[in-house]
Amino acid sequence: MSIVVLDGYTLNPGDLSWDELQSLGPCAIYDRTLPTEIVRRAAAADILLTNKTELTGSVLQELPRLRYIGVLATGTNIVDLAAARARGIPVTNVPTYGTQSVAQMTFALLLELTHHTGEHARTVREGRWTHSTDWCYWDFPLIELDGLTLGVVGFGRIGRAVAELGAAFGMKVLACDQTAKAGPPFVRFVNLDALFRESDIVSLHCPLTPQTSKLVDAQRLAQMKPTAFLLNTSRGPLVDERALADALNSGRIAGAAVDVLSKEPPPADNPLLTARNCFITPHLAWATRAARSRLMKIAVENIRAFLQGRPQNVVA
Repeated sequence: MSIVVLDGYTLNPGDLSWDELQSLGPCAIYDRTLPTEIVRRAAAADILLTNKTELTGSVLQELPRLRYIGVLATGTNIVDLAAARARGIPVTNVPTYGTQSVAQMTFALLLELTHHTGEHARTVREGRWTHSTDWCYWDFPLIELDGLTLGVVGFGRIGRAVAELGAAFGMKVLACDQTAKAGPPFVRFVNLDALFRESDIVSLHCPLTPQTSKLVDAQRLAQMKPTAFLLNTSRGPLVDERALADALNSGRIAGAAVDVLSKEPPPADNPLLTARNCFITPHLAWATRAARSRLMKIAVENIRAFLQGRPQNVVA
């Protein structure tokens, strides 16, 4: 079985090993693949692995040898699942590798919003504390999380982990999920309108689907408290970025922190890049070495299970 990895660099920039994958068969690993290079590079592939390189229906039609697609991530919106299904090509993902890392990053973003740690550390490095007339100073309101309400949109593994961290900080936790039937006793399930109205922090942890695209629009933002924060470590297109920028710049909400944008890398005119009190990180919540190591291990296990006739983590 011939294996091709279209975009392996972000998974393994050099601190992991491809040995286990290469033990399964002839393996070509590319750091990055342009759309115009996909068909040529994947023409001989029986097994094709992709992280963010899009596999459209038209591309799949030009790969008659293909028998398996593995997504090196949890989200599978970069693959035309209907086209793969029509060809009888199983598509697998890696659903559990980054739960704790993404939850940890969610709170790193929240703590930056509430304490502006990076900004204060920068001023100290620049000598401001050394020359201060007072023994301490702060440039922004410092916000305690204890007693505040955290609203979690999407109560899968990551949403649940974020809720648990919120409870550990003494926060009240609300959740909204159409499929979750129950949760820990400290979580109160409400509808989306109530969650946006009542929460001091809204954190997004739902998949990108036609129903969730621009879930957070001007109408939703208008429901939020003017002191509230929005967090997104899920998918960029969940948010109407122009509407969020307008809400931040007008003071409609207090701040936002996002690890994902609708287009990545973002164009220079993305309105969030210059929005007031908006922290943006470059889609790194998933990328701790521990999480990437788990991702690699599960991706290999997915292929091994397929080769043994018992495919696992199949999404289509």
